[in-house]
Amino acid sequence: MRVAFVFPGQGSQSVGMLAKLAAASGVVRDTFAEASATLGYDLWKLAQEGPAPELNRTECTQPAMLAAGVATWRFWREAGGCAPDIVCGHSLGEFSALVCAGTLEFSTAIDLVAFRARAMQEAVPLGSGAMAAILGLEDAAVLAACREAAGDGIVDAVNFNGPGQVVIAGDREAVQRAIQAVTARGAKRALLLPVSVPSHSRLMEPAARRLAERLAGIELRAPGIAYLSPVDAALHSEPEDIRALLAGQLARPVRWGDAVQAMLATGVQALIECGPGKVLTGLNRRIERRANLACLALEDPAAIQAALAASTGALHA
Repeated sequence: MRVAFVFPGQGSQSVGMLAKLAAASGVVRDTFAEASATLGYDLWKLAQEGPAPELNRTECTQPAMLAAGVATWRFWREAGGCAPDIVCGHSLGEFSALVCAGTLEFSTAIDLVAFRARAMQEAVPLGSGAMAAILGLEDAAVLAACREAAGDGIVDAVNFNGPGQVVIAGDREAVQRAIQAVTARGAKRALLLPVSVPSHSRLMEPAARRLAERLAGIELRAPGIAYLSPVDAALHSEPEDIRALLAGQLARPVRWGDAVQAMLATGVQALIECGPGKVLTGLNRRIERRANLACLALEDPAAIQAALAASTGALHA
């Protein structure tokens, strides 16, 4: 059996996340303490007590999600879980995947994603950008609606999350016009998301350039576990290629459906979500419905024990 670990990104956070894991092992609090030392504020307290609007602020969400993914990974390894065959992350989750694969030092990654979040927010004036989820419409129809709605603004399809599930982003007015356009084309739902940063749209190009400059001074190592990027649904092992991907992904779509299919094409038979919640697990089940594909989420100690039992003898160290 070949196994892939997948790491969630912004949107999977919640106040109180990882509390059950933290009660079972000190590795969770220790991981957040490392992150807090780099950030200069108590990230664990924020993750446990909120308030939610502060945790949901991009500058806080991204370090929190990175710490949560790495803490869950460390819990898994401490519990006897072996290394997977492939790692992959959704958007911000790529940084979590690369820390766990040994490409980035954890403290370096925390500082990097905090910078990334600031660059993203500063690229677009607060309130002028928007994102929306479009459900129940073919990708081609969403793309056509974005072209029709753009006018003198920008609206792009930025997350291809699976069949009939696309996220769009761009200038707020253009996104609102696109919502009308996809509704006219028969979308089942089209709803604005509670975020102000239009991630992965062309509006993020200034942030991508700033991130590229920052990445130029950071050491990256070849991943110790095969790493697949959802930017192009391909495996990457060269640090310079990974450096370019991490910068460029800010202004390029997340092709999650293609990434999942690419992992399955390598013979992967289990997709294990490493981080809070089970957003990716739900997407993965929609992307590939075959009965013999295991989709698991390591959201609490019981789930980790179940995954350990299911994977005994299946993973290689």
